[in-house]
Amino acid sequence: MKQKFSPKWIGSKQPRKQRKFRHNAPLHIRRKMISVNFSKELRKKYGKRNFPAVRGDNVRIMRGEFKNKTGKVKEINMKKMQIFIEGIYRTKKDGTKVGVKFDPSNLQIKELELNDKKRKIALERKSTSEVKKEIKVKPLPKNKVNKEENKNAHK
Repeated sequence: MKQKFSPKWIGSKQPRKQRKFRHNAPLHIRRKMISVNFSKELRKKYGKRNFPAVRGDNVRIMRGEFKNKTGKVKEINMKKMQIFIEGIYRTKKDGTKVGVKFDPSNLQIKELELNDKKRKIALERKSTSEVKKEIKVKPLPKNKVNKEENKNAHK
C-alpha cells in the first residue's frame, strides 16, 4: 500500500495500514464511514443495518459518559469523521460549554431526517418491496438526449 490512497485496497490486519486507509480516504468514501447503526424498529422497517448520518437525524448515544441520551445531529465533521449532537456539552474550567465529539460507531439512529429525495431513494434502493411501497418516491428524472441532437451539436 505505497500509494497515498488506493481504492483497490482489500484490507489488512495491520492497524497502521487500516489507519492510513481511513486517514487518506477521499470524502465520498469517508461519507460511508460515517454510517450509524439503525434502531431495531428502523432495521425492520427499512431492511438495512446502518445508514450514513445526516444533520437532523435523531440519535441515541450507546457508549461513554453520555450513554442512553438522545438528541439531533448538529454537525458532522467529515475530515475527522466525528459527529456533534445538540444539547450535549462539556463545561471547561473557565465555564464555557464545548460540544462533545462522537464516533459514529457509538451512536444509533432513532429517527431519520427524510426531507432529501436522494436519501429516500438510497433507502429504497436496497430495501425490501414492502418498504418501497411505504416510501413512495418518484425516481429522479434522467437526462435523455436524442442521438440526433448529439450529431447536430458536433457538426
